[in-house]
Amino acid sequence: MTINHPNFGVLADDRVIIFDTTLRDGEQSPGFSMNLQEKLRMAEALAELGVDVMEAGFPIASPGDFESVFEIAKAIKGPVICGLARTGRADIIRAGEAIAPAARRRIHTFISTSALHMKYKLRMSEEDVLAATTDSVTLARQYTDDVEWSAEDGSRTDPDFLCRCVEAAIRAGATTINIPDTVGYALPADMARIFTMVLERVPGADKIVLSTHNHNDLGLAVANTLAAVAAGVRQIECTINGIGERAGNASLEEVVMAIRTRPDAVPCKPNIVTQNILKTSRLLSTITGFDVQPNKAIVGRNAFAHESGIHQDGVLKNAATYEIMTPESVGWTKTNLVMGKHSGRAAFRDKLRALGYGEVGDNQLNDAFRRFKDLADRKKVVYDEDIVALVDDEVVRGHDRIRLVSLDVHSGSKTKPTATMELEIDGEAVSATETGDGPVDATFIAIRTLFPHEATLRLYSVGAVTEGTDAQAKVTVRLEEGGKMVDGQGSDTDTIVASARAYIHALNKLLVKRTRTEPAALSA
Repeated sequence: MTINHPNFGVLADDRVIIFDTTLRDGEQSPGFSMNLQEKLRMAEALAELGVDVMEAGFPIASPGDFESVFEIAKAIKGPVICGLARTGRADIIRAGEAIAPAARRRIHTFISTSALHMKYKLRMSEEDVLAATTDSVTLARQYTDDVEWSAEDGSRTDPDFLCRCVEAAIRAGATTINIPDTVGYALPADMARIFTMVLERVPGADKIVLSTHNHNDLGLAVANTLAAVAAGVRQIECTINGIGERAGNASLEEVVMAIRTRPDAVPCKPNIVTQNILKTSRLLSTITGFDVQPNKAIVGRNAFAHESGIHQDGVLKNAATYEIMTPESVGWTKTNLVMGKHSGRAAFRDKLRALGYGEVGDNQLNDAFRRFKDLADRKKVVYDEDIVALVDDEVVRGHDRIRLVSLDVHSGSKTKPTATMELEIDGEAVSATETGDGPVDATFIAIRTLFPHEATLRLYSVGAVTEGTDAQAKVTVRLEEGGKMVDGQGSDTDTIVASARAYIHALNKLLVKRTRTEPAALSA
């Protein structure tokens, strides 16, 4: 079948479009908010990764969301820049205005089509939904020739009504039709059946791009995505590290590497620079404060680790015995560079490149190098994990409103724990001394004194970055305010300092959350 797309031209039979929604669906994850500068950094990384379409946000959600989409549309070259919109006229207009600066742009509009959603969420009849579909796509076409329409909760929609909706969207001018498994309910056979049915029954379905967007509530998002591709889908919607609402979305790195590793089963070609996968994953973890689990496929630190003697023996003889892809193919780099207190700035910069950080700005490099030297004076061996932890602290904090200047804590079995802290808040230095039930409690009370807030501490977790008594502590703090939840992370060889960094990181993310007002019925 021949598909002539307004932004991609005539698609080769084996071409699959990668639609990344890390900045939109991914950011809807609790605690994953990003500010404008973080979104721009992430957008640049996604462009370097080679994603075809970048869903930059939901412009009507808030002034901040509109600004993010607009600035990304101005700054990012290469990918199609997409804005999400419900079927309402105001949503479509706002999305059209936000993506206007982009050389290649798309509006993605959606509406629920399942009986459950139409009855309880939309309170609309089938005819109302069909009319809204036609009207929204028609209006969106006034802003761009590239319009995507999605059937929210499509995997639980009556097949006959789903086909009617898809046909109406195509007639109105949609160039991409997305049938998402919004609630992660489907099995691979379901997704294959749905897309096969649409191709067989809907006039013109073979002339537009069919898209799949799968959530991971049953752990099947990647499997469902691959089943959809096998059934004729030409666009994959996914996120870095699989982030997204609830259990997340199909993971870009897993889908792409499954296709690359098994061309016999999935004979298609995404335009992804796979060597950039690891550094993009790490950047997202750094920005959001959420690490991937060690056994995460492709990007987890154990993904290419072998402890079993049998496995080690096989890998030493031939890596292919237990590795179905090379570590280098996704950005893992073997290095013999040992870092310590005598290492120079050039070696440190090279180490950062090897660890997937790319080019770090001079100011950020200087700050990170200063902390590295301080750490090297306190530790005999500085591991890669130590460098990742301290650089993460420095690189993502450049635009924070609240910054830790100093912390002095006194504690003991016969001493009332006391914390003396100096912060910089919006450029102004403030200090306070407080006591508490313990050194961490005193530190957190001092932060509250210097920056009063009503957020509730929901999680305080301490872990070690590496082994040994001189290991850096990595602390996670979760704060909740008004139903909004954020996680902050901090690291230091001093657990109390790491705790302060984590709490302040969470506060800065909460300040971003305060500027956002989520509209009703946001999903896809």
